[in-house]
Amino acid sequence: MNITLRQLKVFVSITQEGSITAAAEKLFLTKSAISMALAELERQLGRKMFDRANKQLILNEQGRRLLPLADELLDRAEAISQIFEGEDATNGNLRVGSSYTIGNHLLPTLLGDFRKNTGYLHQSLSLSNSTKTCRMLLDFELDLGFIEAKISDKRLKVEPWMTDEMVVICAPSQCPNADEPLALEALEGNNWVLREPGSGTREYFLTEVGSKLNDWTEAFELNSTTAIVNAVIAGLGLAVLSRRSVSAAVQDGRLSILPLKQKMTRQFSLVYNTEKYQSPVFKSFKEYAHNWALGRE
Repeated sequence: MNITLRQLKVFVSITQEGSITAAAEKLFLTKSAISMALAELERQLGRKMFDRANKQLILNEQGRRLLPLADELLDRAEAISQIFEGEDATNGNLRVGSSYTIGNHLLPTLLGDFRKNTGYLHQSLSLSNSTKTCRMLLDFELDLGFIEAKISDKRLKVEPWMTDEMVVICAPSQCPNADEPLALEALEGNNWVLREPGSGTREYFLTEVGSKLNDWTEAFELNSTTAIVNAVIAGLGLAVLSRRSVSAAVQDGRLSILPLKQKMTRQFSLVYNTEKYQSPVFKSFKEYAHNWALGRE
């Protein structure tokens, strides 16, 4: 058996991109070269890694068994090649994924501090909602993720990271007069601007606010915190967002925060695929992220 790194790279790329055409574009190879590499890999293993259905490749059980091993071999091969490429080459590459709230308001500072204090310079950051971040972790497209939603997939290890305060926001002209903190029942009958399905912020609203109201209406669904802030400023409804994401708009008077009796917090989590190879830079960053979060609640 003579399996090559190129064959494994083709296999992993097909699983991540979903098709031979997309894998060819990613690897700058022809479709025929991708097909030949996959066919040779399957011939040497004596197993098909994908089920073929309507010209689509669907990863089968054999492929799922190979994927974590192939990913680890490719990571180790990259680490070996970097040893002799210069002083900074031992850093390795770290692919970080994050939900929008964490990625916009916390991770730039975390990554900047990490680089400054450790000298590791090769990290990438991908922003999406919590559900997509977890999907990318399961597809071995990311090494580590930061999410705000609750997950239950046993393949993903979830570690508590930081807590986040949630607030109800409104346009100053539309906020009810309140000398004392309001009960949630005072918010009955309002329109709400929500994030898209898969977002931890939307999940929080539905479980902690919407489920406790008898009468509420979804006025808009938007996939951007900035868009939600602007929609609320325009008077299109109320919204529940992280205090971190609305502080600037509140300070300059464009938004108001409704005082509530109910304390609203959620958990930010650090999450990773337990089947994925954990490189030295992964372990270093994970430990640094936990230490960095101390005192920043």
